[in-house]
Amino acid sequence: MQTVTRAHLAETIYTQVGLSRNESADLLETVLERLSAALEAGESVKISGFGTFSVRQKGRRIGRNPKTGEEVPILPRRVLVFRPSHVLKARVNGTSTPLDDEE
Repeated sequence: MQTVTRAHLAETIYTQVGLSRNESADLLETVLERLSAALEAGESVKISGFGTFSVRQKGRRIGRNPKTGEEVPILPRRVLVFRPSHVLKARVNGTSTPLDDEE
């Protein structure tokens, strides 16, 4: 299995869109920076046909150290959550979506 990297994405933009390599890399960095800034500000980011990224607040709770069984407080924190769209789920599973059937 191969991992998609920034370099792979920039190269794909270069070959499919026709921008220069530098422009492709700059475009990718701009998009990623905007996504990061929106999530950092607590906004949701929805990409149609792909999914929704959002930030969720988790409260303080008590956990356990698995080795000792000792109770340990887990501090409140924000976590990133991704919910894939039905279209993405169908593509990953190799099935058609209701929208595909209508075409």
